[in-house]
Amino acid sequence: MESALPGPRKPYLIIRPPKGWAALDLHELWQFRDLLLTLAARDVKLRYRQTALGVVWVVLQPLLLSGIFTIIFGVIGNMPTGGLPPFLFSFAGLLGYAAFNSTLTKSSISLIGNAHLVSKVYFPRMAMPLSTVFSALIDFGVSFVVVLLLMALYHVPPTHRMIYLPAFLALFLAMGVGFGLLSSALTVSYRDVQYIVPVFVTAFQLFSPIGFDTSKIPARVLPWYMIVDPLAGLVEAFRWSLLGGGTVHWGYVVYSAVFSLVALLVGAIMFKRMERKFADVI
Repeated sequence: MESALPGPRKPYLIIRPPKGWAALDLHELWQFRDLLLTLAARDVKLRYRQTALGVVWVVLQPLLLSGIFTIIFGVIGNMPTGGLPPFLFSFAGLLGYAAFNSTLTKSSISLIGNAHLVSKVYFPRMAMPLSTVFSALIDFGVSFVVVLLLMALYHVPPTHRMIYLPAFLALFLAMGVGFGLLSSALTVSYRDVQYIVPVFVTAFQLFSPIGFDTSKIPARVLPWYMIVDPLAGLVEAFRWSLLGGGTVHWGYVVYSAVFSLVALLVGAIMFKRMERKFADVI
């Protein structure tokens, strides 16, 4: 008499794609923290390797842009700067915006720029967009030294308000990462996004109060302007904390802060929802 065949054994482990909040596995990102640092270091090393001026561009770019904003808004437009030197006023406003700009621009192409890794090696895909934050912080640190030198040159003393700078910088980065996560995920399937992002960034750079004070905007237009441009409140608050001057609308600063955190959360959730298809379509 033949013995009965054993029935199916209960599986030891069942792997299912995570959903909802469980998909945002921050512990896994922490486990791959060495990869984050390696990607960030590689970005810094490669960015200016084949340029004649090298890392000088970290300082030269914001200086040139500040000069352009000074000519357009200060000389030609004669816009108010709250009693501050126009060049320093523009450079300080550009300093905070540049952190957002750099994070969004680099993170949006981080996946397609490393397609060979995404399609062959397992690691948390979110590590690639997040690694751009470190290079943005390095650029910010260099530019921050320059703005301190400019403050000394223009005899603008630092104030205790500088203690708020890290908070405003974190909000700039949060908004940049949020939009960057969403755009990097969309770029994998729709390469058109990589051409839309630079236009978006340039438009907001011209639209934000980098080279002018919002006190010149009519009262009936100001609320709509500050809502349409969520970066406006942060640019003003950042410049106020750095130079101690300029106009600040705190209600819109709170709106910008909430917008930054919501953008970060939505970007992370949407990234994780699309992540499982990256290796197939990249």
